[in-house]
Amino acid sequence: MLKSRIIPCLDVNAGRVVKGVKFQNLRDAGDPVELSDYYQQQGADEIVLLDVSATREDRIAMLETIESVRKRLTIPLTVGGGVGSVEDARRLLGAGADKVSTNTAAVRDPELINRMSANFGAQCTVIAIDARRHEPAAWHVVTRSGTKSETLNAVEWAAETQLRGAGEILLTSFDRDGTRSGYDLELLVAVTQATRLPVIASGGANSVEHMVEAFQHGAHAVLAASIFHEGNYTVAQVKQELAIRGIEVRQ
Repeated sequence: MLKSRIIPCLDVNAGRVVKGVKFQNLRDAGDPVELSDYYQQQGADEIVLLDVSATREDRIAMLETIESVRKRLTIPLTVGGGVGSVEDARRLLGAGADKVSTNTAAVRDPELINRMSANFGAQCTVIAIDARRHEPAAWHVVTRSGTKSETLNAVEWAAETQLRGAGEILLTSFDRDGTRSGYDLELLVAVTQATRLPVIASGGANSVEHMVEAFQHGAHAVLAASIFHEGNYTVAQVKQELAIRGIEVRQ
Protein backbone atom coordinates (compact mmCIF):
# COMPACT_ATOMS: atom_id res chain seq x y z
CA MET A 1 0.00 0.00 0.00
CA LEU A 2 1.24 3.49 -0.84
CA LYS A 3 1.91 5.52 2.25
CA SER A 4 0.10 8.79 2.83
CA ARG A 5 2.23 11.87 2.10
CA ILE A 6 2.68 15.06 4.10
CA ILE A 7 3.62 18.02 1.91
CA PRO A 8 4.53 21.50 3.15
CA CYS A 9 3.67 24.22 0.65
CA LEU A 10 5.83 27.25 -0.06
CA ASP A 11 3.90 30.05 -1.75
CA VAL A 12 6.63 32.34 -3.06
CA ASN A 13 6.31 36.00 -4.01
CA ALA A 14 9.34 38.11 -4.99
CA GLY A 15 11.68 35.42 -3.67
CA ARG A 16 10.07 35.12 -0.22
CA VAL A 17 7.62 32.60 1.19
CA VAL A 18 4.26 34.24 1.88
CA LYS A 19 0.94 33.18 3.38
CA GLY A 20 -2.48 34.72 3.14
CA VAL A 21 -6.19 33.94 3.28
CA LYS A 22 -8.00 33.05 0.05
CA PHE A 23 -4.84 34.07 -1.83
CA GLN A 24 -5.03 37.65 -0.47
CA ASN A 25 -3.35 39.77 2.25
CA LEU A 26 -0.03 38.00 1.86
CA ARG A 27 2.42 38.17 4.74
CA ASP A 28 6.05 37.16 4.89
CA ALA A 29 6.78 33.64 6.16
CA GLY A 30 10.49 33.22 5.47
CA ASP A 31 13.17 32.17 3.01
CA PRO A 32 12.21 29.34 0.61
CA VAL A 33 15.63 27.69 0.70
CA GLU A 34 15.82 27.63 4.48
CA LEU A 35 12.21 26.54 4.93
CA SER A 36 12.37 23.75 2.37
CA ASP A 37 15.49 22.34 4.02
CA TYR A 38 13.92 22.76 7.47
CA TYR A 39 10.83 20.79 6.46
CA GLN A 40 12.94 18.14 4.78
CA GLN A 41 14.82 17.61 8.03
CA GLN A 42 11.49 17.21 9.83
CA GLY A 43 10.52 14.38 7.49
CA ALA A 44 8.48 16.04 4.74
CA ASP A 45 7.73 13.63 1.90
CA GLU A 46 7.78 16.36 -0.75
CA ILE A 47 7.88 20.12 -1.12
CA VAL A 48 5.48 22.10 -3.30
CA LEU A 49 6.76 25.52 -4.36
CA LEU A 50 4.26 27.84 -6.06
CA ASP A 51 5.29 31.23 -7.42
CA VAL A 52 2.01 33.00 -6.70
CA SER A 53 2.71 36.14 -8.72
CA ALA A 54 4.18 34.48 -11.82
CA THR A 55 0.94 34.16 -13.79
CA ARG A 56 -0.18 37.72 -13.05
CA GLU A 57 3.28 38.98 -14.08
CA ASP A 58 3.27 36.84 -17.23
CA ARG A 59 6.42 34.86 -16.41
CA ILE A 60 7.35 31.43 -15.11
CA ALA A 61 8.49 30.69 -11.57
CA MET A 62 11.88 32.13 -10.68
CA LEU A 63 14.52 29.67 -11.85
CA GLU A 64 17.16 30.98 -9.42
CA THR A 65 14.92 30.18 -6.45
CA ILE A 66 14.23 26.68 -7.73
CA GLU A 67 17.92 26.00 -8.33
CA SER A 68 18.80 27.17 -4.82
CA VAL A 69 16.08 25.07 -3.23
CA ARG A 70 17.07 22.01 -5.26
CA LYS A 71 20.65 22.17 -4.02
CA ARG A 72 19.42 21.52 -0.48
CA LEU A 73 16.72 18.94 -1.21
CA THR A 74 16.85 15.20 -1.69
CA ILE A 75 13.05 14.79 -1.57
CA PRO A 76 10.75 15.45 -4.56
CA LEU A 77 10.04 19.06 -5.50
CA THR A 78 6.92 20.17 -7.36
CA VAL A 79 7.01 23.66 -8.87
CA GLY A 80 4.20 25.77 -10.27
CA GLY A 81 3.68 29.32 -11.39
CA GLY A 82 3.14 30.79 -14.84
CA VAL A 83 3.67 27.51 -16.71
CA GLY A 84 2.17 28.16 -20.13
CA SER A 85 4.07 25.88 -22.49
CA VAL A 86 6.09 22.70 -22.78
CA GLU A 87 9.22 24.85 -22.91
CA ASP A 88 8.28 26.53 -19.61
CA ALA A 89 7.92 23.11 -18.02
CA ARG A 90 11.22 22.01 -19.52
CA ARG A 91 13.00 25.01 -17.98
CA LEU A 92 11.55 24.30 -14.54
CA LEU A 93 12.52 20.64 -14.73
CA GLY A 94 15.99 21.72 -15.85
CA ALA A 95 16.25 24.01 -12.84
CA GLY A 96 15.57 21.10 -10.49
CA ALA A 97 11.82 20.47 -10.30
CA ASP A 98 10.76 16.83 -10.25
CA LYS A 99 7.17 17.67 -11.18
CA VAL A 100 5.59 20.72 -12.79
CA SER A 101 2.18 22.08 -11.82
CA THR A 102 -0.02 24.17 -14.08
CA ASN A 103 -3.47 25.69 -13.61
CA THR A 104 -4.44 28.77 -15.62
CA ALA A 105 -2.68 27.82 -18.84
CA ALA A 106 -4.20 24.33 -18.82
CA VAL A 107 -7.68 25.80 -18.44
CA ARG A 108 -7.00 28.14 -21.38
CA ASP A 109 -5.40 25.39 -23.50
CA PRO A 110 -6.29 21.89 -22.28
CA GLU A 111 -4.05 20.37 -24.95
CA LEU A 112 -1.11 21.64 -22.87
CA ILE A 113 -1.74 18.71 -20.52
CA ASN A 114 -1.44 16.25 -23.40
CA ARG A 115 1.78 17.87 -24.60
CA MET A 116 3.38 17.97 -21.15
CA SER A 117 2.48 14.35 -20.49
CA ALA A 118 3.80 13.27 -23.90
CA ASN A 119 7.08 15.10 -23.40
CA PHE A 120 7.80 14.44 -19.72
CA GLY A 121 5.46 11.66 -18.63
CA ALA A 122 2.37 11.70 -16.47
CA GLN A 123 4.53 11.44 -13.36
CA CYS A 124 5.86 14.96 -14.03
CA THR A 125 2.50 16.50 -14.96
CA VAL A 126 0.54 17.92 -12.02
CA ILE A 127 -2.68 19.83 -12.56
CA ALA A 128 -3.51 22.37 -9.90
CA ILE A 129 -7.25 22.89 -9.51
CA ASP A 130 -8.32 25.86 -7.39
CA ALA A 131 -12.03 25.39 -6.75
CA ARG A 132 -14.63 27.78 -5.36
CA ARG A 133 -18.03 26.52 -4.23
CA HIS A 134 -20.66 27.67 -6.71
CA GLU A 135 -23.71 25.79 -5.43
CA PRO A 136 -24.23 23.50 -2.42
CA ALA A 137 -22.67 20.57 -4.29
CA ALA A 138 -20.89 22.24 -7.21
CA TRP A 139 -17.57 24.03 -7.58
CA HIS A 140 -16.13 26.23 -10.31
CA VAL A 141 -12.46 26.58 -11.16
CA VAL A 142 -10.69 29.82 -10.32
CA THR A 143 -7.52 30.86 -12.16
CA ARG A 144 -4.85 33.57 -12.11
CA SER A 145 -4.04 33.01 -8.42
CA GLY A 146 -7.68 33.22 -7.42
CA THR A 147 -8.43 36.48 -9.21
CA LYS A 148 -10.56 35.08 -12.06
CA SER A 149 -13.62 32.90 -11.69
CA GLU A 150 -14.32 30.45 -14.50
CA THR A 151 -17.57 28.71 -15.43
CA LEU A 152 -15.65 25.42 -15.66
CA ASN A 153 -16.96 22.70 -13.34
CA ALA A 154 -14.06 21.65 -11.13
CA VAL A 155 -15.07 18.00 -10.80
CA GLU A 156 -15.62 17.55 -14.52
CA TRP A 157 -12.32 19.30 -15.18
CA ALA A 158 -10.52 16.89 -12.84
CA ALA A 159 -11.87 13.94 -14.82
CA GLU A 160 -10.80 15.54 -18.10
CA THR A 161 -7.26 16.14 -16.89
CA GLN A 162 -6.88 12.42 -16.26
CA LEU A 163 -7.99 11.63 -19.81
CA ARG A 164 -5.46 14.13 -21.13
CA GLY A 165 -2.53 12.50 -19.34
CA ALA A 166 -2.14 14.25 -16.00
CA GLY A 167 -0.48 12.21 -13.29
CA GLU A 168 -1.67 14.00 -10.17
CA ILE A 169 -4.13 16.67 -9.02
CA LEU A 170 -3.32 19.38 -6.51
CA LEU A 171 -6.81 20.27 -5.28
CA THR A 172 -7.17 23.53 -3.36
CA SER A 173 -10.40 24.79 -1.88
CA PHE A 174 -10.32 28.53 -2.55
CA ASP A 175 -12.99 29.00 0.13
CA ARG A 176 -10.89 27.28 2.79
CA ASP A 177 -7.41 28.56 1.85
CA GLY A 178 -5.71 30.04 4.90
CA THR A 179 -8.89 29.88 7.00
CA ARG A 180 -7.82 26.90 9.13
CA SER A 181 -11.39 25.62 8.97
CA GLY A 182 -10.48 22.19 7.61
CA TYR A 183 -10.33 20.75 4.12
CA ASP A 184 -13.47 20.87 1.98
CA LEU A 185 -14.32 17.19 2.34
CA GLU A 186 -17.30 17.30 -0.03
CA LEU A 187 -15.09 18.71 -2.77
CA LEU A 188 -12.42 16.12 -2.03
CA VAL A 189 -14.88 13.22 -2.25
CA ALA A 190 -16.40 14.53 -5.48
CA VAL A 191 -13.00 14.81 -7.17
CA THR A 192 -11.56 11.52 -5.91
CA GLN A 193 -14.70 9.71 -7.09
CA ALA A 194 -14.43 11.34 -10.53
CA THR A 195 -10.81 10.33 -11.17
CA ARG A 196 -8.32 7.58 -10.41
CA LEU A 197 -5.46 10.06 -10.10
CA PRO A 198 -3.70 10.71 -6.80
CA VAL A 199 -5.22 13.81 -5.23
CA ILE A 200 -3.38 16.19 -2.90
CA ALA A 201 -5.84 17.92 -0.56
CA SER A 202 -5.07 21.59 0.03
CA GLY A 203 -6.70 24.54 1.74
CA GLY A 204 -7.80 24.86 5.36
CA ALA A 205 -5.65 22.53 7.47
CA ASN A 206 -5.46 23.49 11.14
CA SER A 207 -4.94 20.18 12.90
CA VAL A 208 -3.92 16.58 12.51
CA GLU A 209 -7.58 15.69 12.79
CA HIS A 210 -8.26 17.69 9.64
CA MET A 211 -5.59 15.65 7.88
CA VAL A 212 -7.06 12.38 9.17
CA GLU A 213 -10.43 13.45 7.76
CA ALA A 214 -8.85 14.22 4.39
CA PHE A 215 -7.21 10.79 4.19
CA GLN A 216 -10.45 9.13 5.25
CA HIS A 217 -12.25 10.96 2.43
CA GLY A 218 -9.91 9.85 -0.34
CA ALA A 219 -6.84 12.10 -0.28
CA HIS A 220 -3.55 10.48 -1.21
CA ALA A 221 -1.57 13.36 0.29
CA VAL A 222 -2.25 16.47 2.34
CA LEU A 223 -0.68 19.84 1.76
CA ALA A 224 -0.40 22.48 4.47
CA ALA A 225 1.32 25.80 4.97
CA SER A 226 0.09 27.90 7.90
CA ILE A 227 0.38 25.22 10.57
CA PHE A 228 4.00 24.58 9.59
CA HIS A 229 5.07 28.17 8.91
CA GLU A 230 3.62 29.39 12.20
CA GLY A 231 5.12 26.55 14.23
CA ASN A 232 1.91 24.90 15.37
CA TYR A 233 3.25 21.51 14.28
CA THR A 234 6.42 20.05 12.86
CA VAL A 235 6.09 17.52 10.07
CA ALA A 236 7.46 14.89 12.45
CA GLN A 237 4.76 15.66 15.02
CA VAL A 238 2.07 15.40 12.36
CA LYS A 239 3.39 12.03 11.21
CA GLN A 240 3.60 10.69 14.75
CA GLU A 241 0.00 11.64 15.46
CA LEU A 242 -1.22 10.30 12.12
CA ALA A 243 0.48 6.97 12.80
CA ILE A 244 -1.25 6.76 16.17
CA ARG A 245 -4.55 7.27 14.36
CA GLY A 246 -3.79 4.42 11.96
CA ILE A 247 -2.69 6.44 8.92
CA GLU A 248 0.27 4.79 7.13
CA VAL A 249 3.05 7.36 6.76
CA ARG A 250 6.77 7.25 6.03
CA GLN A 251 8.68 7.65 9.28
